[in-house]
Amino acid sequence: MRLRGVEQLAGQLAKSLAPVYAVLGDEPLLVLEAADAVRAAARKQGFAEREVYEPGRSFDWSELAHAGASLSLFGGKKIVELRFTGGKPSAQAAEAIVAWCDHPNPETLLLVTMPRPEGGGWWDAPWFLALGKAGAVVEVQQVARAALPGWLEKRLARQKQSASREVLDYLADRVEGNLLAAHQELQKLALLAPEGELSLEVVREAVADVARYDTLVAAEALATGDTARYLRILDGLRGEGEATTHLLFTICNVLFVLAHGGYANKATQAVVEKARRYPRAALERAISRAADIDRAIKGVGSGEPWEGFARLGLELHSAT
Repeated sequence: MRLRGVEQLAGQLAKSLAPVYAVLGDEPLLVLEAADAVRAAARKQGFAEREVYEPGRSFDWSELAHAGASLSLFGGKKIVELRFTGGKPSAQAAEAIVAWCDHPNPETLLLVTMPRPEGGGWWDAPWFLALGKAGAVVEVQQVARAALPGWLEKRLARQKQSASREVLDYLADRVEGNLLAAHQELQKLALLAPEGELSLEVVREAVADVARYDTLVAAEALATGDTARYLRILDGLRGEGEATTHLLFTICNVLFVLAHGGYANKATQAVVEKARRYPRAALERAISRAADIDRAIKGVGSGEPWEGFARLGLELHSAT
């Protein structure tokens, strides 16, 4: 079975415990919480021992088969965790996963965690289908910027705290793109602030600016007309040393699709679907401004690239 997020996982765990769980996602905090939920449910069912494998290139996959076939040292049930750090499983890893899923051991629970594989077609791969057939695949989704205040509000409620929309928006700006840091900042608020509603002054004193941005986030803010956020992200990217060529490539992809249609990869298409409707002439002027930025980056044009990005956003904003 395939589950969306920790909420659906919690519902499934409340009913029964599957022999195999796989947690996929690019948000470390949510992957960790999903895996913790599986471990907690397994412990209640008597799975008291854990074996953890983080396979590298030289990993002997016969060890996994042995772990699945052997009994716990103490004669009880055990959890075997397989932690991939990136990419699709190798051919040997895929074979080992399929073999396990074909004959799961009722005394041993397999827990696989991994980032969402890049590219396409992996959801039809035998190893992925085997995981879903033998147990549950939990697909952890990143929290969109628009949903972040609500996510923070729910987390604050768990620690008997609340905040106004203004404070939630302030928090969201400080922790955008970095849920693990957001979790840590909320824990800090639980220690430093009393229960009840949090004031903006208290939050400002306690919370650091731990936002993490990328070029696609900047393109999304530009396309949706959130110019204040776009300018803030530009400052963040500049401070982090982001390559202007990478930012220009991402923004140009979005602008060309908005102006002319045509092919867009999955990430760009997701941004385009959220975009505000801009006049065609405004998009063409933005593309012309991007060409000016390109010449400035290459040293054959005038102006400073980061100032050019800011000017592009302001000019596009004025056209709406």
